[in-house]
Amino acid sequence: MVRKIKGRGPAPVHLWDPPFCGDMDMVVARDGTWIHEGKPIRRAALVELFASVLKIADDGEYYLVTPAEKVRIQVEDCPFVALDMDVEGEGSQQKLTFTTNIGEKVVAGEEHLLNIQVDPDSGEPHPSIHVRSGLDALINRAVFYRLVDLAVPSEAETGLPGMGIWSSGQFFTLG
Repeated sequence: MVRKIKGRGPAPVHLWDPPFCGDMDMVVARDGTWIHEGKPIRRAALVELFASVLKIADDGEYYLVTPAEKVRIQVEDCPFVALDMDVEGEGSQQKLTFTTNIGEKVVAGEEHLLNIQVDPDSGEPHPSIHVRSGLDALINRAVFYRLVDLAVPSEAETGLPGMGIWSSGQFFTLG
């Protein structure tokens, strides 16, 4: 059964609109750890199952959804974390593939936008990549440093000073 779930991918939660059934004592921590009733969920297959039915609603809240019910959970930052990045090619032909903590792979580009916000108070970057259906992955520090190493001056691409990164023909400005 676990093999079928793993190979199947995310459920079509965008098609489901069941009634709200209440809050669940589940939190996705900033580091990507899924916590239920105060204890980390250690079984990767169970985390993958929950992640496959995760949905962010128009109200900005996160829900685990089945065709029959919807329960709200808490997400401290992004629901996923990008733990690794593969680089193919270079320049405008470069392709960046990110792997999340639940094993999903996404290629930065038109459908999976890189977003690097900078906190105006602390100056700390908050890098993320869109995974699916409004759900993002926080890019962990080690992967972000690798990403920054790939940055090139953006002036030739955008006419604005700064740095940016190519992936799948898209140019993403840093900060």
